[in-house]
Amino acid sequence: MGIRPWVVVEPPNRRGLRRITIHDKAVGSAWSLRELREVLRHLGYPDDMDLEDRSLVLWRGGDSSVWPDDRGWRRRVFIALMLVGLLGSLALHTVIGAADAFGALTFAQRLVGVLFLLAGAVQGIALPAVVDYWGRRQIRVSGALVLLGVLITLGTTTLLLFLWLQEQEFIFTVLIFFTLWLWSLWSLHTLIRERVWRGIPHPRRFAAGVTATALLSALSLGYSSVYQPLVAPYHFVLKAEFGIPQTDAHSPYIHIPLKLYAKNDGGIPVYIVVDDYTVWGHVAEFAESADGMKEWRRGDEGEWLAEAEAFESKVSNENLASGQFQGPGSTLDSGEEFRMEKVITLPKDTKYETLNAILQLNVLRQDRGKIDDDFFNNYKLSWVKASGRYYCPPSECGEHVIYHGRVRYNNNLINVTRKPRYVAAFWSPEEDPGVFISSFNFKKNKMDMSIYGIYSGLDATDVAREAERYGLSLVSVNSEVSVKGLLKQAQP
Repeated sequence: MGIRPWVVVEPPNRRGLRRITIHDKAVGSAWSLRELREVLRHLGYPDDMDLEDRSLVLWRGGDSSVWPDDRGWRRRVFIALMLVGLLGSLALHTVIGAADAFGALTFAQRLVGVLFLLAGAVQGIALPAVVDYWGRRQIRVSGALVLLGVLITLGTTTLLLFLWLQEQEFIFTVLIFFTLWLWSLWSLHTLIRERVWRGIPHPRRFAAGVTATALLSALSLGYSSVYQPLVAPYHFVLKAEFGIPQTDAHSPYIHIPLKLYAKNDGGIPVYIVVDDYTVWGHVAEFAESADGMKEWRRGDEGEWLAEAEAFESKVSNENLASGQFQGPGSTLDSGEEFRMEKVITLPKDTKYETLNAILQLNVLRQDRGKIDDDFFNNYKLSWVKASGRYYCPPSECGEHVIYHGRVRYNNNLINVTRKPRYVAAFWSPEEDPGVFISSFNFKKNKMDMSIYGIYSGLDATDVAREAERYGLSLVSVNSEVSVKGLLKQAQP
């Protein structure tokens, strides 16, 4: 074997690992005497080789009894904690990113989702790097991968906690955010103490790459969740037109066609939460003294009219026809249009001076929110006692069809930092539709309380804020015609 021994066991490094060399060539490393024998066995040495024979093995920095990795359990605990934290962060990024990457409406929002999935992929790659870095460090960039995974977790959880602080609603997931945030701080402190950057090739380029990625993610998030939804306008073309009446000499009635039309002429698709068309008959008496202008104020009870005419007195409007247009939960994509034709029946000797048709849609922007698919089918009838909390005596609340369902923000970062939101719509042929968005879950909370009592107790400021957040708004059109003019156009 010559003057020099075949096997040299180097002094323990700061982690207690002893390198093994043969003829100045590293062949492995060991934490213990047992691992040393395993390395030598793979190299063809006999199992019963005498490791104390100085002609075979040279010990440097301590003999065969010096294995300072007596705290190996601490190293294994570090590995376990790092793996658990990275796995939790990977799952969080996947949950947030998958919903936006495959289901978001806009390209920018999908890009944010893809970035979150890529961040999760980096953390998945960092998992074996953890074992290598706190192990034998056979991969040079293992420390860089672990550091990158920790920095991603720190950035994401900081963002999530910042978004949560805007509402401060208690949700279970905030405990996960806070735990991962503390874990990332502890991990970053550990990596700094380990001086992990010493093993990173081109550390300045690495820092520049991390900074550029963070800026790109922040810009994409800001564009998708703030700028793009706010500046993208929507535009509708609505029409409500009366056609040429039809009559019969043997019938006391006249049939008046009503044509309703809606087109989404903008760039933003919408949900129709609830819609309604109503035809009003205008009744008035002739005011010879032209005192009709004084009748806009109705008594001393605070009632008033938004218009007045000098030669009209005792003005009133009666509901002649009402119904749903396209229907709750339906959609109107960009460029899509919907038409409906109805026939209104009136007596030939009608008392009405004019007819006024009103078409109104309560819409929700799809670039801000998404309504559950079963919203249309998930309805209750307020006058049916079997409806439970949705029931209310007609003498107190009237009669309504009530639609209820979950609504989600179109950016999953917002969804995971807020309580769930629900949308409820009330429709009746005798009243204007009502729509509310709130965090109240009708299926779980206050089961003994009527839905009418719940909504009457909602804070108006909160309701307006939720409507603004999800882009809930009302669009309408009306058309008024003279009844006498219609009768002159009547065709047999």
